[in-house]
Amino acid sequence: MSTIRPVAGAFNQGDTPIIAVFNKAKTPLGVDFGALVSAMQKYVDRYVAPVWGTPAKLVRSAGFIKNQWAMVFLDVADAPGALAYHDLTPDGLPLAKVFVKTTLQDRALVSVSASHDLVEMLVDPAINLLTTGPQAKTVYAYESADPVEQLSFKVNGIPMSDFVYPSYFEVFHQPGSVLFDQLGKVKKPFQILAGGYQIIFKNGKWSEIYGSRATKKRLQQEDRRGHRSQQRKRKTLKRTSLRVVTRKEQN
Repeated sequence: MSTIRPVAGAFNQGDTPIIAVFNKAKTPLGVDFGALVSAMQKYVDRYVAPVWGTPAKLVRSAGFIKNQWAMVFLDVADAPGALAYHDLTPDGLPLAKVFVKTTLQDRALVSVSASHDLVEMLVDPAINLLTTGPQAKTVYAYESADPVEQLSFKVNGIPMSDFVYPSYFEVFHQPGSVLFDQLGKVKKPFQILAGGYQIIFKNGKWSEIYGSRATKKRLQQEDRRGHRSQQRKRKTLKRTSLRVVTRKEQN
């Protein structure tokens, strides 16, 4: 009697992912790395996972861990080596990238940027979830921190990114009827706060809508290479070549 082999879901759905967190940036983070990882773990355990059902275990590492997700801190989008231009780990699993120098030049906090990327990776690891919304013929990216970007709250004394709740993407909710984000600043579905934005797909093209003119100007001046908004525009995600990264680090 033959047995049917189980088919694994995307990114090992049903498992609690382990995320290897490592720092390749030469620019100081502005926060102790170990304390940051601990704060992000509490951020996931206490705030994100109870709302989104996305538990994760963060592990400090020197680099990629085989068959695990990853978060890497880099200086800018073109260093080190080719790593910043890839979207997945060498094993084809989710990879979040935090560009430290770019973040600081934007007068933002690395901890907020890192937690922003973390919650978005947990909610939409394949960077492909979309939903209908208030505008006909427009679909909205399932990005859980973009609409409330620049808002934060402290975990273990370290600022972490605000994020929206699933109710945010449910247009049938009446204004003020439920909680739409962790800080309670959003009052209705699909509302974009002044410092935030949303990625949309309309008329066959990707674009962004902004919460304010200041946000539009800020983001248009920012180096967006390697950002999830750019990854969505590609038809496929590019897997990191561990051989190339290793060779670059040795040079």
